[in-house]
Amino acid sequence: MTTQHAEADQPYPYSVAEIQEKSIATRRAVISEIAVAGSGHYGSVFSAVEIFTSLYYGFLRIRPEEPNWGDRDRLVLSKGHACSGIYPILADLGYFPAAYLETFTRLGSRLGDHPDMRKVPGFDFSAGSLGHGLAIGAGIAEAQRLRGSASRTVVIMGDGEQNEGQIWEAGAYAGARRLGNMLGIIDVNQVSVDGPTKEVLDMQPLGDKWRAFGWLVEEVNGHDIAALLAAYGRYDARRAISGAPPTMLIANTVSGKGVSFIEGMAEWHVGYLHGLDVERALRDIDSMFEVSK
Repeated sequence: MTTQHAEADQPYPYSVAEIQEKSIATRRAVISEIAVAGSGHYGSVFSAVEIFTSLYYGFLRIRPEEPNWGDRDRLVLSKGHACSGIYPILADLGYFPAAYLETFTRLGSRLGDHPDMRKVPGFDFSAGSLGHGLAIGAGIAEAQRLRGSASRTVVIMGDGEQNEGQIWEAGAYAGARRLGNMLGIIDVNQVSVDGPTKEVLDMQPLGDKWRAFGWLVEEVNGHDIAALLAAYGRYDARRAISGAPPTMLIANTVSGKGVSFIEGMAEWHVGYLHGLDVERALRDIDSMFEVSK
């Protein structure tokens, strides 16, 4: 993956087809990263790839050459175990050399199984235990509003993470404070580390819950790049109105999307593909773009 990111005042030079290509390349890169690590989160990364690529190549105002630019958009990856899906994108955009990907989780590497913002340029949140990201995002959004910045704060969560009480405390705060510069995205892949979310602790209907907490809510196909970009555009139009509330996108996805023999399987939240399974997985991933043409 190699590309030159556009200037901050023209951040969206990529077509839907080009972003789809980036999604394929990202999945292939994740398989290579996990081959280095010996284990990885195929299910929860592959469910979120189109969310990641549509944000980085189609929405976020960022400057890879100036990672700490004060008015950049912030992305908080609350489901931090999916960071292996963002590392290839950051490398592609020029935040750090692509060679770093070959060291994923190795001793001394900058790239851990959860991101460390002190080590990885482009990350605004050091993830670990789930459930913290929305509170951090609300604090960032409030601070940016107080300083008069036009930057936007995006928080990506998992649906299993909705079991965490801190999510709802932060959600209540953001809704009450009408943090319209905040966009939440829930990757609803119906799988958590403990099994199917419906069996562990069913939080549906999520949309009704978030509306009750003062958020505007949209549901979207989390693998449809055009639909995601359109949803981001509607959010932008709403946030331009003074006093707008925050927006929550409920992105319906498939765990392990793109690899037919692990799709939707809770057993593949964490796992390791090797040998002929890797070849089969790469063929499946490549066929995604052929089907979408």
